[in-house]
Amino acid sequence: MRTKLILTLVLLAALAMPWRAGAQALDWADITAKARGQEVYWNAWGGDERINAYIAWVGARVQAAYGVTLRHVKLSDTAEAVRKVLAEKTAGRHEGGSVDLIWINGENFKAMKDQSLLFGPFAEQLPNFALVDVVNKPTTRLDFTVPTDGLEAPWGMAKLNFIHDSAVLPEPPRSMAAILDHAKAHPGRIAYPAPPDFIGSTFLKQVVYATAAEPSVLQRPAGDNFDSVTAPMWAYLDALTPHLWRGGKVWPKNGPALIRLLDDGEVDIAISFYPAEASSAIAAGLLPDTARSFVLDGGTIGNTHFVAIPYNARAREGAMVVADFLMSAEAQARKENPEVWGDNTVLAMDRLDATGRKLFADLPLGAATLAPEALGPTLPEPHPSWMTRIEEAWLSRYGS
Repeated sequence: MRTKLILTLVLLAALAMPWRAGAQALDWADITAKARGQEVYWNAWGGDERINAYIAWVGARVQAAYGVTLRHVKLSDTAEAVRKVLAEKTAGRHEGGSVDLIWINGENFKAMKDQSLLFGPFAEQLPNFALVDVVNKPTTRLDFTVPTDGLEAPWGMAKLNFIHDSAVLPEPPRSMAAILDHAKAHPGRIAYPAPPDFIGSTFLKQVVYATAAEPSVLQRPAGDNFDSVTAPMWAYLDALTPHLWRGGKVWPKNGPALIRLLDDGEVDIAISFYPAEASSAIAAGLLPDTARSFVLDGGTIGNTHFVAIPYNARAREGAMVVADFLMSAEAQARKENPEVWGDNTVLAMDRLDATGRKLFADLPLGAATLAPEALGPTLPEPHPSWMTRIEEAWLSRYGS
């Protein structure tokens, strides 16, 4: 589906409008004044109730502080929002679009950027962007190898990690090879969500990193080398699939569904993109107190996730106000709290005032949260072209 979306965008290249309104310096007082009374339709993944609750809290705060009404349009796949904007552009609806803000990264961002479907640049002119740690967290300006160029604002850091119940599996497998061995020795006890769910797709990225002869090629666009580079990955997945949960014929819908399987005792390992998710799930009663996090030897995939504004958004000012609030110390600290979400901050602690630093210092980490130094190396996201082709090939091989 995503490959078809990209191809459609390419075919419509002739319609592309080089939209760069907002490149001039922002008058923040004017923007907040115009934002008051606006309704912002935020298209964002809606598959996790904790995240949905956090977005609802953001809505309450921006309503109280700025008079902006936030509407969460819950998506199962970000590509749904991309298709909306594309359809409106095709129909000539260049103003008053139905999407004001999108939670986005990766191939969806690249598709929209390439076809000038995004408003901006705006992100680095938002007041709270000055707090972002662009030095030590370079992916706040680089989305899956693609420069953001101010077209999206960072609001969270993600890193692949795994969760196990230490009372059931004291020593979890710590490499992709060990996961395959575990699946063969314990059929039905390993699972991953079906792509294009982002947890499932990231599991595939981890496999291709572990199996590629020269992983560095993943930082460049996929070309004629696609089949040769991914052949070891397909061999791995062919060996793994028959030993998966339900024989690899049924797939968990998403990460939260996989956590429920772990809690129910059906699988031995869950997969998360939030290092504090195990602690968050324990606090929410979704996992037992004996749940713990672990990472793989050699590192795991990590990235930054963003919000972007479509070129034809109706409530551009309101969307910028929401994007700026998401980068505030208040919003970032609440999001990092494992009892709320457990998503790591994009901010630099040395850029915060004493009040902001205290918000983070007072956070409860939770027994299942690994210390930053225990998270191991971070593997950079492959170029988006790899995942587009891998997802389509996976669906052809294993999808129902």
